[in-house]
Amino acid sequence: MPPSRSHIRATIETYLSRYAGEREALEGLLTVLDGAAEPSSRATLPGHVTCSAVVIDRGRRVLHIGHRATGLLLAPGGHVEAGDRTLLATAVREVCEEAGLRPGDLCLTPQFLDEPIDVDVQDIDANSAKGEAAHQHFDVRFAFYLTAEQPPALALQNEEVAGAQWLPYADVRSPTLRAKLLAAELHGLDGRPEPVSASALIHDGAGRYLLHLRDDREGMWEPWVLALVGGKRSRDDASLEATLRRELAEETPGLEPMGLMPFAVQEATSVEGLAVPISVYAGHWSGDAETVDLREGVLLTWCTVNMLDRLRLSPGLGELIRRHAAEHPAAKELPDSAGPPADEAPPGTELHIVGVHLHLQDDQGRILLGLRHPESAFAPDTWHFLAGHCERETAIDCLVREAKEEAGLIIAPKDVELVHTVHHVDSPDARPRIALVFQARSWTGNPEVLEPDRCVEWRWCKPQDLPADVVPYTRMAIDGILRGRRYSEQGWGER
Repeated sequence: MPPSRSHIRATIETYLSRYAGEREALEGLLTVLDGAAEPSSRATLPGHVTCSAVVIDRGRRVLHIGHRATGLLLAPGGHVEAGDRTLLATAVREVCEEAGLRPGDLCLTPQFLDEPIDVDVQDIDANSAKGEAAHQHFDVRFAFYLTAEQPPALALQNEEVAGAQWLPYADVRSPTLRAKLLAAELHGLDGRPEPVSASALIHDGAGRYLLHLRDDREGMWEPWVLALVGGKRSRDDASLEATLRRELAEETPGLEPMGLMPFAVQEATSVEGLAVPISVYAGHWSGDAETVDLREGVLLTWCTVNMLDRLRLSPGLGELIRRHAAEHPAAKELPDSAGPPADEAPPGTELHIVGVHLHLQDDQGRILLGLRHPESAFAPDTWHFLAGHCERETAIDCLVREAKEEAGLIIAPKDVELVHTVHHVDSPDARPRIALVFQARSWTGNPEVLEPDRCVEWRWCKPQDLPADVVPYTRMAIDGILRGRRYSEQGWGER
């Protein structure tokens, strides 16, 4: 089956959400999508959908082929065929057939991902030899980078192609595509591949790694194998870490690994055969996998290194886990059963999550609060201290790091003092938390929004006139500090 009408419509609407001013120019295409005929069939007149591949090398040049039938230099492309699952797959197939490239020679660009870079309306002359009347092609174009430093040797399809050229952006033959390329060049469209997906290598510090069993469905990337939680970047993600945190919130809400840090770049292959560099972040979590609210896939499960040879894993994942395990030896390797660590804590001990919080006041006595992102897994659209989870570091070091990463504030450890502690629990089944609230006597810099996926605004607020929506334990801590108290509790019930 060719790409469905709903897929084509979704692709075009996504394109128009980026280029809203082109809706009128694509009215003919939208009319075809509203009609009864197959939009991608070459028999559909007065126009139908075609696809092209915009292949970009490290020199910011675009591959053009000489089209024998018209004598024009064009980006490789052509008609959709019945076996093409998506429009993107059509573009990949066409460039491989016409130029002799392999799908693995190509990867998506971080600027356009799997969205079209351009949609052009082309007037096609009548062809009596093929019995075709004059009609239009609605050419949907996708951008790709070459994975290699230098363009590979081309094996041109001689029946249809007469030579090939690599043209700089400014010399690209299509005016609409040329304009898109020159505009995107200002935003880093430079031909240099970089990761467009992110995944989480989650470990518990005691030899266990959290794996995700994917669904076994047609069109699923790496179906029915154990892989890492994660996914592909979207247009709205500010960074790959933002991609990963969004994917975690969508697939496994409530699973919040601590200390996520870039660990490796893993090479994978997409459903279309494209090269997919994935940025792997390592993070720590030691909860019960069976209690996670899994929204995608079949299950989450812990495994140990000595189980890897008996599992069906995503390609390269076993080597990745072994590398991490070698670089971060566990305190004690767990048995094959991968049960909870026997000596993680003394019997009866409840492990707590430690968070550090910055109580910063300006010379007018106002307190710095941040408005959390509306899609944040914790306290969306709510005001909160500048805060973060304590990793394997001192609490003050954590505070100094978070202040710099989140708001660009430079704080010296000697200028920090503990002013309040909140011992709180969100629900009877949730892990208890200890919130350490520190005050900085001095600092350098003005608050900036550096992690927009977490905080969308910083504001100085009078403590007696706080916003209505403040995280409850934050409000409790501020009130405690104003009253000279050093300790508060929340969520433990009446005493």
